[in-house]
Amino acid sequence: MRPVRLFIILFGLLPLAAAARGTYQTPQDFLAEAFDGQVPEARVLWLTGTRREQVKRILGHPYPALRVRYWLRGARSAWILDETGKDRPITFGVLVENGRLARIRVLVFRESRGAEIRHPFFTEQFEGLKLDPRLALDRSIDGISGATLSVRAMKKIAALALYLDTQVRGEHVPTSP
Repeated sequence: MRPVRLFIILFGLLPLAAAARGTYQTPQDFLAEAFDGQVPEARVLWLTGTRREQVKRILGHPYPALRVRYWLRGARSAWILDETGKDRPITFGVLVENGRLARIRVLVFRESRGAEIRHPFFTEQFEGLKLDPRLALDRSIDGISGATLSVRAMKKIAALALYLDTQVRGEHVPTSP
């Protein structure tokens, strides 16, 4: 292939990668949607002791903060959480209702590829998920070719939010090694 043509092809694709990055929904808008415009006060959950170890088990690495904020009203809890895809954090909004995942959204995507995870065709398969005794999602999620690391990040965050929801409700999660 001629160098000029290769240059055009390579640099012609850069805007497509950059277009995948961006804010798709602000955390405030996600919370307003989750709580029908009546957003409750933010609360804090400390990630210490056994809880910190379980979070590390779910993510495969320690969470970068000692506490997370959440919003709770009735049977609903909402979480704004970050997880790295390949190189950069992806910000997710997760709504848990009655111990099941009700909604997951990509709020801010910073990676160069894998943004397909933000589309409803993908996120809808998370609805109704719950945790199994291994602290994993109770059913499998179909992947997206070329977005493996972004998919993995979303699955980890879904499991994390479900686990954290049990913690704020004081529920015991039976776990197996």
